[in-house]
Amino acid sequence: MNLDGRRESSNVEDRRGMSGGKKAGMAGIGGVIIAMAIAYFTGGNPLEAGIQAAQQSFGENTEVSADQREFTEEEQELATFATQILAGTEDVWEDIFEENDMKYQVPTMVLYTDGTQTACGQGSAAMGPFYCSGDQKLYIDLSFFTTMKQQLGAEGDFAYAYVIAHEVGHHVEYLTGILQDAHAKMAKMSQADANKMSVRLELLADFYAGVWAHHDNERFGSLEDGDIEEAIQCAQVIGDDYLQKKSRGYAVPESFNHGTSKQRMKWFKRGLETGDVSQGNTFECSDAEL
Repeated sequence: MNLDGRRESSNVEDRRGMSGGKKAGMAGIGGVIIAMAIAYFTGGNPLEAGIQAAQQSFGENTEVSADQREFTEEEQELATFATQILAGTEDVWEDIFEENDMKYQVPTMVLYTDGTQTACGQGSAAMGPFYCSGDQKLYIDLSFFTTMKQQLGAEGDFAYAYVIAHEVGHHVEYLTGILQDAHAKMAKMSQADANKMSVRLELLADFYAGVWAHHDNERFGSLEDGDIEEAIQCAQVIGDDYLQKKSRGYAVPESFNHGTSKQRMKWFKRGLETGDVSQGNTFECSDAEL
């Protein structure tokens, strides 16, 4: 991506190196499945990793801590990059909201190491980047990008930007009431039906990430050769089916809660190609049309 001269967002909390607290948990871009996949690729025990991630999601009280240390040049470059991408999402979504007679309320990005406390409970790096509607903040342990590159085979600055823009997409869902409505319905559903609802939320966030990329490129000329391929590759390797097959050798469709690789690529590309928020009808189409 071409980010030369681009501003950095001031809506950032840098908690890297700070100690964490009790774990309570929430869903991120990969959640338990990514934890299992990472364990698979690193020679660990996928089942054990899944259990640990699940404990984080359901309230296992464990202490996490991060040592105070100097950050490498690469880590600082990633932090700068992340704040520039956040600034780009602010510019784009402020314009889109204004065009629709709404006011965009910017989220805060929290950079942390290993674990950190949130309004939704304790966040953990094992969960991947995530958005907490309780405090309207997105949380990122920048080591996830290294994991994407080394363990999941997804690399490149636009792939990383897609991950950030996806989480901002959940913030857009929150501001428009879609997220709250879906969560209220999910609370009354069976786990299988709630998973299906979750898939629609995640695909919509993928779509919104594409919408952002469309307008960011129009406004700043940010996309370079190979960037789109990077994001598509990222969408593929974080699909539920791909990750489950890698971690256990087979996929369990009824447990999908983020969408298949094909679905994630489809909705990101639709947003990227159209730039039209009205085309993100993930809650209106049939399961087959997803």
